[in-house]
Amino acid sequence: MVLLVAKISKLYSKLENLHHHHQPSQTEALSASLEGFESQVSNLLKKFQSLELEILSFSWIQQCFELISLINKAFARLVVEIEYPASSWEASSVDEYLKYSLNLLDFFNSISSSLSHLAQARLSLSHGVNLEEKSPALALKNLKPIQPFSSNKELVKEKVKEASCSGKEEVIHHALMVIEGLGYWVCGVVLSGLSGDDKIYSEVRKLGIGFVKFSSFIRLETSVYEAIVEKKSGVKEVKEVNEAVAKLVTAISGGKSSDDEAEELRKKLGVFEAQLEVFGKEVNHLFDEVLSGRNQLLNGFRQLSE
Repeated sequence: MVLLVAKISKLYSKLENLHHHHQPSQTEALSASLEGFESQVSNLLKKFQSLELEILSFSWIQQCFELISLINKAFARLVVEIEYPASSWEASSVDEYLKYSLNLLDFFNSISSSLSHLAQARLSLSHGVNLEEKSPALALKNLKPIQPFSSNKELVKEKVKEASCSGKEEVIHHALMVIEGLGYWVCGVVLSGLSGDDKIYSEVRKLGIGFVKFSSFIRLETSVYEAIVEKKSGVKEVKEVNEAVAKLVTAISGGKSSDDEAEELRKKLGVFEAQLEVFGKEVNHLFDEVLSGRNQLLNGFRQLSE
């Protein structure tokens, strides 16, 4: 009996060792979670590219901007999966996230300013079109092409930094580098397109290239760089409005009938107004979302310290 018990114990011990051998270690599990997060983000970029929208059209810009929210949600799922809430993060990661969220809010404010600039220009053009029949001279004073808008403001005050850490903290830090690099890149794309200032993109793209190594991102970034920096492209609809303005100005200045040109401009301005309104709401919504998340994090730490 003693011998049988000894044999069973020895067999159980071997099975236990075999079980632990095949069970993934915490390091393997964390690596798998991080790879899963990166795969989700890469797939989001691939899905965005598969839409085949014209780069820097308003539809493309809106879909590009939505990537920030989708990537942030993928990051939130990662935090839950590895069971590492923000209350457990080291101070460096908390500080990194707070800096990132603050930079995003600054970007959103600048994007809102660019949208306001475009809205004001649209309003002036609409006034000019309405004056086209009664007072051609006054109409010409208002029928000016939409000009680029830039605030010359440093948008990224604190850039993401490499850090030496391990375990769950390393996973969080690596994921933060990805969401920061892509978040800044997306904001740079949107702001460069709306403002017509390619210098913004030239500055911000370095952050994305530095911390996002996905092939899907590299392909996307190459196409965007060509459109913004090499071709100096702006928002497609702004170009179309300016072209319609030029046609109407030529017709009025030449003393010809300008009814067709005026109607064409009215249609384009109507579509443009709707696009500005929809995108403005999206920017405000994401601003509130990021601000709410930031405040929740800060309130959580205040409660812990009490």
